[in-house]
Amino acid sequence: MSIHLAAKPGDIAELVLLPGDPMRAKFISEKYLENAVCHNQVRGMLGFTGMYRGKRVSIQGSGMGMPSMTIYSTELAVEYNVKTMIRIGTCGAIQENIKIRDIIIAQGASTDSNINSIRFNGMSFAPLANYELLAKAVETAKKTGFTAHTGNILTSDTFYDDDPDFWKIWARYGALAIEMETAALYTVAAKNKVKALAILTVSDHIVSKQKTTSEERETSFGKMVELALDTIINL
Repeated sequence: MSIHLAAKPGDIAELVLLPGDPMRAKFISEKYLENAVCHNQVRGMLGFTGMYRGKRVSIQGSGMGMPSMTIYSTELAVEYNVKTMIRIGTCGAIQENIKIRDIIIAQGASTDSNINSIRFNGMSFAPLANYELLAKAVETAKKTGFTAHTGNILTSDTFYDDDPDFWKIWARYGALAIEMETAALYTVAAKNKVKALAILTVSDHIVSKQKTTSEERETSFGKMVELALDTIINL
């Protein structure tokens, strides 16, 4: 048992998917896992463990923002000996060729946060995905015919930015989309020598202004979930 997770040693699998929304964790466990058991309800951050195609997998909510992701991913790695973590979440696209509901596989995660700047005494750290996971996810997406884009993303501390054009410099340098957690996950994974990847569904398009509903974000992004599950169990 850790500070933010009530699970006992052995309750959480070595393979974990991390949706930000705890209700999405509940939905995924009910739809995809066999014999799922709830291992955490602390602070409403639901977590479940069950079987998927013969392998033990956990689904753990991680909350919003880099501080929350840092807490849960650290405790999973340090206290529960988790070996592989895949973030499954939503993002806002900032490239015109990317469509709403497309999948983005995050090769790297730039950030406007000061968390890593503080950690590295003002120097820059490049948070990257585990290559084995990245390659397997890209291969799996091609085999299944999913529309997936692979590249750099922006992990931002700000959801409501005072500057409506803040994203344009990131788009100019090739970032595919914006979200709020991946740079933290990749940094924690690097420190603790675990494998990590983020697979994201485009829920909003910052250029075209298209959006999905809250209900769609919670329940309808099945391709992303299936890609993550098939990636994590086929390593």
